[in-house]
Amino acid sequence: MEKQVYITEEERAKCQKVADAFAELYEMENIVVLDAGRYGFVELKYYKPPYGFEEDATFTDSRVLFDALWQEWFNTTLYLTAKEMKLDDILYGEVFSRLSKEKQSAIIGRKADFAQKAGITL
Repeated sequence: MEKQVYITEEERAKCQKVADAFAELYEMENIVVLDAGRYGFVELKYYKPPYGFEEDATFTDSRVLFDALWQEWFNTTLYLTAKEMKLDDILYGEVFSRLSKEKQSAIIGRKADFAQKAGITL
């Protein structure tokens, strides 16, 4: 029986660049992205001992992986900002709207930084 391959070598290399570009995210939150060989890349989120990770997702497309990691980074950044501002039970959009225009631009500008590191065209 022939083993099915779900990701091309070219796309695998692109996904690895994306995963590497978001290295700081893995330090911010209990998230890791791993190369799962012929299956693509797996994102594991929210580690809870002794049970393991609460969520997982598999990616075989570098752009889809980029978009997922960007959204995770964006949400985590806003969550941590809300904690610093001592805001409870507030939506990400509300936190973002309370930030100065400079801070909003800096956060949004990070997407271009990540894209450049990852070799993704926005």
